[in-house]
Amino acid sequence: MTGIKDRVYQLAPVPIQNLMVSAYGLYWKRLRFGGNFEPECEGFRKRERFDLDIWERYITAQLQSVLTSAFEHAPHYQQTWSGVTLSQLGRFTLPDLPSLPVLEKQVARDNPLGLLLGGKPQPKHLIFHTSGSTGTPVKTYWLPSEMQRSLAMRETRSCGWANVSFKIPRATFSGRMVEPDPESKGPFYRFNMAEKQVYFSAFHLRPETASFYVQALKDHGIQWMTGYSNSFYQLASMILDQRLKAPPIRAVITTSEKVTPEMREVIEHAFSTKVYEEYGTVEDVFYVCECEHGRKHINPDAGIIEIVDEQMRPVKPGTMGEVLATGFIRPSQPFVRYRVGDLAIMDDQPCPCGRNLPVLSEIVGRLEDTVYAPDGRRMVRFHGIFVNQPHVREGQIIQEKIDLIRVLVVPKNGFDGHDRQDIINRIQQRLTPQMNVQIELVDHIERTANGKFKAVVCALTDEEKRQARGITES
Repeated sequence: MTGIKDRVYQLAPVPIQNLMVSAYGLYWKRLRFGGNFEPECEGFRKRERFDLDIWERYITAQLQSVLTSAFEHAPHYQQTWSGVTLSQLGRFTLPDLPSLPVLEKQVARDNPLGLLLGGKPQPKHLIFHTSGSTGTPVKTYWLPSEMQRSLAMRETRSCGWANVSFKIPRATFSGRMVEPDPESKGPFYRFNMAEKQVYFSAFHLRPETASFYVQALKDHGIQWMTGYSNSFYQLASMILDQRLKAPPIRAVITTSEKVTPEMREVIEHAFSTKVYEEYGTVEDVFYVCECEHGRKHINPDAGIIEIVDEQMRPVKPGTMGEVLATGFIRPSQPFVRYRVGDLAIMDDQPCPCGRNLPVLSEIVGRLEDTVYAPDGRRMVRFHGIFVNQPHVREGQIIQEKIDLIRVLVVPKNGFDGHDRQDIINRIQQRLTPQMNVQIELVDHIERTANGKFKAVVCALTDEEKRQARGITES
C-alpha cells in the first residue's frame, strides 16, 4: 500500500487497519496461490527425488533455455556477451558457465530494464525492490506465474520439510510498518483474515511488550512462524527471561538474517519447536532451505550457485568464497552469474535425508560485514562474540577505523566490568591485541528501514579497505 492508501491506513483505527490488511491479503493470496500454484507444487515435489543423472539433464536444459532466451531478447546480455553465439549457448553445460562474465549488482541497479526480455516490462509485471542496505535498491520484475512458482517452491520444500503450510495459521516478522504509531500501547500486530496471518511489528518489540506478542499467538491459534531471525530470537529471549508461557509452535522458518547456534537454541526452547533456516534473495536467483536433518540444501530447480574466490575462480568444498547465482524462477528478467554479495561454504558430504540436492555447510555473511584488522586479516564470523554472554541482550559490532571497533551492547541485569572485558578479549583474540575495542551500553540497537538487524557494520571507506587488503596482497 502506497501513497494515499498509506495515509488512510495510518489514520484509521485498528479494526479498520485489520480490514485493510485483510483486503490486501486477499489480493495477494489470489495472486500468489492461484493460477499455476498447484501444478508448480506438484512439479517441485516430483523433482525433489530426482537422481543425480536426471538432475544433471534438468539443470542443463534449464540453463540452456535461460541463456539462449537472455542472449536473444535481453539488451544487457546482447551487448556484453561478445564472442558468444546462440548455437554455443544452446549446447552449454554447467562446466561452461564460468566462461560468461559476472553480472555486477551495480549493473542490476542502474539498468534493470536491460535485463528484461524485450527491454521493457510486460503489462502484468509487478515490481519489487531489494532492501538497498548496500546502496540503491535493485528493481526486480515479476510475472504472476513467476510469483506462483516461487511460492510453490517454498510451500513444497521449506514448509513441506517443516511439516507446515501457507494454508494454516502463521505469524510473520518482516519489515512492514503494520503499527504506524511509534508510541503505541498495542496491539503490536495486525491480522490478515484472508490467510489467518498475524503480522507482527518488528519495531515495537521490547521486554515490556513481549507478553502482548505471546498473547497474539494464543488468541489466533498460530501454528508456525516465519520471518526475521533476530526478531524471533529477541522475542524468545524475552519469553525465557520473563518466564512467559508461549504456546508450542510446529516450526519457525527464518529468513533474511543468519541464524547462529545460540539463536537456534533459544528459539527452539522458548517455543518448543524446531528452527528451519531459509537463504535466498529478493531477486530470487537461488533458494536454500534446511531439511529435517538441519542441512542447508541448494534447490537446483530454483537456480545455480557458484562459490568463487576473488578472481572469480571456483573454490573447493569447505573453502569460503563469494556466491554467484543464475536464476531459473524468473526467466522474464534473467540474472546470469549474478554477484550476490554473500559469502558461503559448499559441503560435499551427502545428507542423511537422501535427497540428491547440493548442500551449503555455512552461510558465512555478507561482503559488507567484513571487518579488517591492522595486520590485513579479514573476519566475517562474529557470532561467537556474544555466545554464552548471559548479561547481553543483543550486540552490534561497528568498525570505525582500521584499529578501532565500537561495540553497542544492550545489557541485561548483572552486566559489569567482567562482561565488558570478556567482549574485548574475544574480539582481540579473533583479530589482534592491537585492536582498540570500545564498549557502549545502549537501550536498543537501531533496525534498518525494513526492520532488519545488522550484527556487523563496517564504516571504513573504500580506500581504507583497499589499504587493509593491500597489507596481505603486497
